[in-house]
Amino acid sequence: MPHIDSDIKLDFKDVLLRPKRSTLKSRSEVELTRSFSFRNSKQMYTGIPIIAANMDTVGTFEMAKVICKFSLFTAVHKHYSLQQWKEFASQNPECLEHVAASSGTGSSDFEQLEQILEAIPQVKYICLDVANGYSEHFVEFVKDVRKRFPKHTIMAGNVVTGEMVEELILSGADIIKVGIGPGKLLPWGPWATSPLANACGALHCSRYILLRLRVHHPEENWSGVPTAQCSDGVCRCCSWPQRPHHLRWRLQLSWGCGQGFRASEGKTAEVPFKGDVEHTIRDILGGIRSTCTYVGAAKLKELSRRTTFIRVTQQVNPIFSDDS
Repeated sequence: MPHIDSDIKLDFKDVLLRPKRSTLKSRSEVELTRSFSFRNSKQMYTGIPIIAANMDTVGTFEMAKVICKFSLFTAVHKHYSLQQWKEFASQNPECLEHVAASSGTGSSDFEQLEQILEAIPQVKYICLDVANGYSEHFVEFVKDVRKRFPKHTIMAGNVVTGEMVEELILSGADIIKVGIGPGKLLPWGPWATSPLANACGALHCSRYILLRLRVHHPEENWSGVPTAQCSDGVCRCCSWPQRPHHLRWRLQLSWGCGQGFRASEGKTAEVPFKGDVEHTIRDILGGIRSTCTYVGAAKLKELSRRTTFIRVTQQVNPIFSDDS
């Protein structure tokens, strides 16, 4: 008989925040900047700990150029060439302290990672990403990368249990990517994720908080470079002039799915274009500040210890919604 863990696990859709008495007069008083001293690299980080994940339509140079202005971070996807990295570094030196170079566990990925970090020493962060962070091979790979780059800050994952978070930290990782799920397309209102992904208490390289940030033209390829220009300046998908009109979100995609042993992971979807990514970032930061004021947290650092969740049966009012 298979083992079944029958204990109740709560998702974000199952709870609401309990408001508390607060001395804050305005959400503008909330301080979102955090400072971290990493265990293994001994490096210091100061900024707002929201990370654009290293998905091909999210962790782009275009995204990094915008969100670094807000002291946010980007884990750049692994599909950029060394030459593209050099061009980005020369044109945007102010962004380099807010980006990580990504790699899988393949030898070609690791070779390219070495070339990027040697050519651009200002990049001090490494993102090691696999779909299943529980394999012994991945743990050994994290150890090898730590040995090769002892002073770089390493983020690694993905895992969803506390014991594996500890294993990766002891193997050399500084930041753990938490979250393995079925690829559910998440709405803008009630954010949701795997309940296990929120039980570990690790710094979460969020897969969902930047869901709507990537502005992606329907005719761009995975690197964000247009493969065909609209000759009349109008998007043929929706006939809006002179601008990209759709945002594409892909949770994960296995680029080797045609090799006969891999399958695509996650989902691809297009949603209506909502404007410049800067506006969405301001919405996200405003929402976080509002949350802090409701629970009386003057600093983001205080949010976790001041928060009390209340279990509910209904979280969202369906009146006038598309689901009603």
